[in-house]
Amino acid sequence: MSVLNFKPEAWSRVILAAEKKALVFGGPGVVNDDYEGEISGPGTTVHITQFGDPVISAYAPNETIVYQELDDAGQELLIDQRFYFGFTIDDVDKRQAAGDMQSYLEDRAAYKLADTADQFIAGLYTGVAQANILSNGANSSLTVSDELAPALYIPSTNPADFYLLVVLPLKVKLDEAYVPKAGRYLIVPPWAEALLEQTQAFISVATPQQQEVFAEGMIGRVAGFDVYISNNSIQFDTANGGWIVQAGHPMAITFAEQIVQTEALRLQTTFADAVRGLHVYGARLVRPDHIAVAGVKRPAGI
Repeated sequence: MSVLNFKPEAWSRVILAAEKKALVFGGPGVVNDDYEGEISGPGTTVHITQFGDPVISAYAPNETIVYQELDDAGQELLIDQRFYFGFTIDDVDKRQAAGDMQSYLEDRAAYKLADTADQFIAGLYTGVAQANILSNGANSSLTVSDELAPALYIPSTNPADFYLLVVLPLKVKLDEAYVPKAGRYLIVPPWAEALLEQTQAFISVATPQQQEVFAEGMIGRVAGFDVYISNNSIQFDTANGGWIVQAGHPMAITFAEQIVQTEALRLQTTFADAVRGLHVYGARLVRPDHIAVAGVKRPAGI
């Protein structure tokens, strides 16, 4: 790679495309990107227009129709997350390197950017509607300041317990909130995959051919959910081993991002090229009733 043939538009396009494929919490099956085209740079504020539901009224013949003025409950999506990558490539290392160095560096930059953004989006669960926090009956779930502390479910190593006590109740929470059934997702920490794959209701994405059809991170379907695993699932209670299991619909969270700048330069103090790029994004939970969460303790031995 050389600054003489560096194409910033191509780098930005390739990195952003690869970064999107690596996202789980920010992936297309979990969030929407309806406002991504509105980004012009860091600090951009995107105005989201939301209207209340229309009122349904009875009609009698020859009756005058009353037209409802819909209230605009607008929200703002602030592009306030800014992260960059920057690295140098020494001329000696460049000559000795085997393989396609440019593709490797683009891929690694994309993965690290995706991991950082995914962790940010995973933390938005704290804005969930209170009614959509699963309670185990023994303890209530608490919201203190911005910290959400769901009551812990402690399933046994019997796989059916995770399905019956966590997955199905989360489905009911979404049903009761009138969340559309098509397109629902469930994100679990990696250890929960072992429980789901032993459950008869779980349909696994087993073969490489099947995996190519599905989105990154998706492992199968259960109870009407597309199931994803993520290492960015939140461990909200380290003392008791409590993890967040999140269910929802892409309508709930909007995510917008851009690689606003990539550039290469020749360093003056050494024989090396430098490459850097700036990634800006923002995400917002615009429909708190369209996600549901449970606090689940990891069973012993898994």
